[in-house]
Amino acid sequence: MELIHVDAKGSYTMVERVQRALGSTRQRMASIAAADVSAPVHWNTTQYIAEYLIGTPPQRAEALIDTGSDLIWTQCSTCLQGSCVKQGLPFYNASMSNTFHPVPCNDTLCLANQQHTCAKDGSCSFGAFYGAGDATGSIGTEVFTFENGSATLTFGCVDKLFITPGSLDGASGLIGLGRGPLSLVSQTGATKFSYCHTPYLRSNTTAGPSSHLFVGDSASLSSGSPVMSMTFVEGPKDYPFYYVPLVGITVGQTRLPIPPTVFALKPSGDGGVLIDSGSPTTALVDGAYGPLTEELGRQLNGSLVPPPAGSGMGLCVPLAQEKTVPSMVLHFSGGADMVLPPENYWAPLDSSTSCMVMDNSSGMSIIGNFQLQNIHLLYDLAKDELSFQTADCSSL
Repeated sequence: MELIHVDAKGSYTMVERVQRALGSTRQRMASIAAADVSAPVHWNTTQYIAEYLIGTPPQRAEALIDTGSDLIWTQCSTCLQGSCVKQGLPFYNASMSNTFHPVPCNDTLCLANQQHTCAKDGSCSFGAFYGAGDATGSIGTEVFTFENGSATLTFGCVDKLFITPGSLDGASGLIGLGRGPLSLVSQTGATKFSYCHTPYLRSNTTAGPSSHLFVGDSASLSSGSPVMSMTFVEGPKDYPFYYVPLVGITVGQTRLPIPPTVFALKPSGDGGVLIDSGSPTTALVDGAYGPLTEELGRQLNGSLVPPPAGSGMGLCVPLAQEKTVPSMVLHFSGGADMVLPPENYWAPLDSSTSCMVMDNSSGMSIIGNFQLQNIHLLYDLAKDELSFQTADCSSL
């Protein structure tokens, strides 16, 4: 399944793209208080979007891929004017498909959704709630066609979507890849999936090769660069998230003085570190973000300049001195080290200034897409393990 980034279809400046990415991550933080599938994924505004077909005869659709939620949903033609958001493709029309079937409200597929009710006709209604807003509609089953095959899936047909403007960025809906029973992974019976994101700030005029999402047997890493692995941290029951055991950060040659407890997941469910395909950028709790910015300020010293007016950014250097920015290493328990080159956490905002693209948060930390460019990630659910390697994602 190809992935495209949601800014690819917009005429946004570099600073607008970075600001939109950081803004989407802040909204995301607020929301978190065996078939074989391959899909093309393209780059658009702040997210990566998968392309696929729904129904018989098929109707085109595009969706954000989200490891932080379960439900698959798309906006439908039953949306009343003003109750859904603009998308790049026509709304899915269930009445024009021979393979759409509503799910009864007493069906296990209805009960699997945390927020469900019975409609007057006995069908299943659902609600899904995110930091950016809410989606409501009906649950049905339909044929989804991907790059290398098709599957009948349970999904949400959305007729009301109230979200922060720009959150969907022209996509039709969302594909959940979380741990719950209604995610694409669970419904296809897959035990693993992988994705690899091509560079985030590509020019709009040169779309270039797509990223890809692989689910099932097609999900694997190559024999090229070294593979690092870690065991997922066990999260609270019924949480869809993938928690990772981050224990430290190195900038250049300096290991930051961050106690591992800063990243620990508490018994209450607070804290912890998520790896999240629904978050454009990384956000670190203050206990890590503070030492990070302090050490970067020390190492970059006289190179730092004020951020562009109105950008809301923090640390910046002249674009000509971007190569002086040190690499960063994320250390995970078990010895897995993820090396982030400067271009994975620093970005040019205009013709003269480059700034750090990470944010601070309270409560929990999230590792987002910008930091994972050209890193191939493999989620092995049978082993409860995340593996990764550096890769040229455009060549997969």
